[in-house]
Amino acid sequence: MSAICLIRKFSMKSPSRFHRSLLFSTFSKESPPDLARNASIRRPYSSSISGQRFVSPSIWRFTQPNWISEKTRSISVFSIRDFSTSIETIATDKSFERIQVQSGLIVEKIHRNEEETLDESVSKIDVKEIEKSGDEIVETIIGGKVREESEAEKEAWRILENAVVRYCGSPVGTVAANDPGDKLPLNYDQVFIRDFVPSALAFLLKGDGDIVRNFLLHTLQLQSWEKTVDCYSPGQGLMPASFKVRTVALDENTTEEVLDPDFGESAIGRVAPVDSGLWWIILLRAYGKITGDFSLQERIDVQTGIKLIMNLCLADGFDMFPTLLVTDGSCMIDRRMGIHGHPLEIQSLFYSALRCSREMLSVNDRSKDLVRAINNRLSALSFHIREYYWVDIKKINEIYRYKTEEYSTDATNKFNIYPEQIPPWLMDWIPEQGGYLLGNLQPAHMDFRFFSLGNFWSIVSSLGTPKQNEAILNLVEAKWDDIIGNMPLKICYPALEYDDWRIITGSDPKNTPWSYHNSGSWPTLLWQFTLACMKMGRPELAEKALALAEKRLMADRWPEYYDTRSGKFIGKQSRLYQTWTVAGFLTSKLLLANPEMASLLFWEEDYELLDICACGLRKSDRKKCSRVAAKTQILVR
Repeated sequence: MSAICLIRKFSMKSPSRFHRSLLFSTFSKESPPDLARNASIRRPYSSSISGQRFVSPSIWRFTQPNWISEKTRSISVFSIRDFSTSIETIATDKSFERIQVQSGLIVEKIHRNEEETLDESVSKIDVKEIEKSGDEIVETIIGGKVREESEAEKEAWRILENAVVRYCGSPVGTVAANDPGDKLPLNYDQVFIRDFVPSALAFLLKGDGDIVRNFLLHTLQLQSWEKTVDCYSPGQGLMPASFKVRTVALDENTTEEVLDPDFGESAIGRVAPVDSGLWWIILLRAYGKITGDFSLQERIDVQTGIKLIMNLCLADGFDMFPTLLVTDGSCMIDRRMGIHGHPLEIQSLFYSALRCSREMLSVNDRSKDLVRAINNRLSALSFHIREYYWVDIKKINEIYRYKTEEYSTDATNKFNIYPEQIPPWLMDWIPEQGGYLLGNLQPAHMDFRFFSLGNFWSIVSSLGTPKQNEAILNLVEAKWDDIIGNMPLKICYPALEYDDWRIITGSDPKNTPWSYHNSGSWPTLLWQFTLACMKMGRPELAEKALALAEKRLMADRWPEYYDTRSGKFIGKQSRLYQTWTVAGFLTSKLLLANPEMASLLFWEEDYELLDICACGLRKSDRKKCSRVAAKTQILVR
């Protein structure tokens, strides 16, 4: 029997706030002598992955927390000053293996013999030395125990694994909810593209890429299916909102499994899922970044799928703005909530998908025009959102003094916004040092509600400027009780009430004030919030929110959402054992424990976009671009 122990130090701090060290682990002389023969660990981000399995430095989930056998008596740890991005086996000694590991100290046992008996106790680390070198301090806790999963984490993994859906024997996704007491699951027994994203990240971060690869390829096949609603077919490239594995009879003795997709023809309101294709592209990039398997995105069918989605999004229309025009209910908020037009959530995902596509597309004669269009749209979209969606106390005061009915290319009030649209609650609510991106913007209309997903993903994708991103987190911290409350996080703030609720939602009984999409609290948003906090070097905010959620989620049976202004009650129609609630919690835990992996999932500022403008390619005296005049106002560091 043989085993490999990987040693890594856990830290909940962001990579910019702590020094990493390399450690060598040495097994005791009682370790089996055949360890040196198993020198087959590959680089974690190598593209040479056998069977699509890979060794990730982020693996820290233990199916058995008490996994160190009595034979492993002690581990001597030596500090080293140099950094490395690899895990390498040094097989020069027959009695033990040394494994070079990036970023700290954890112990994981990888069994090659499943019949090995595990001891009931967790061995302690015998620390030999604390080394100080200049400003660098490498510490390990004397006599400290290796971090174990909490009971909530263990249960969350069991729920997530039980939610896995198989097609022809292979895992292809997770159901939306797996509540054993739910007698009428509606479409909660299907695999949703947007819902699966946090599940996919949890699996990837623990080292399981098979299910994500299968999901990406099978949903890609569904993209080409014929889609018809009342004799009308939407454009090519549309991804389904969800799919279900069904068993159909071929004859009396033979059955076959098929995938049954829903492109919106069965959805409430019959709305096409605009965000599905955007999330698919984002997940495709994440798969390559975490596993190192870039061969998937280089496949001809995958490249074609990316192009079809981009062509659908970039198609010419009547719109005057670079933002994507959509109907109500076309994203996470899939019911009537007054977000039709240019909602921030769609724009932030659109911007992110554009950056992913530019990164993954193979540039050749057939794709160069598309890549050029993507670059132009990225430049225009980033400027538009930063310049016109941003609100802070200074901007609100500017809107308060707007003149209306301006007919000029030099108009200040370009969208003819009436100052009376500023809601009374906003005047006192906006903090001095914070700000956020509007929920929606179109002619004569500004939606001043704070939408969490749109703002957090704007941080992750660098759609906002660095100062704007910092100000968004400042606002969350200042208004913690409103946005986080007793259960993170509000999907939007504040709720539509009274006449606004009756007119805008159509008196929707599910979207009553402070419930569901109408300012309900959704724990799944934890992972986007965590990623945004880690990017900005403020993981303590995410840790605080995660600790708050962990106190209740397990006891409350992992609800879909919470109701009331502070998120105190489980939602009145909330499904229990909601998969993306479970996955959002686990992904947040994994990201905080592995900041180097989190850094693979967000984007830094692209300064080249600030200099790209399609207007410079056109010769017209009538066209006057406001980008040049306002460029100095774009806040970059």
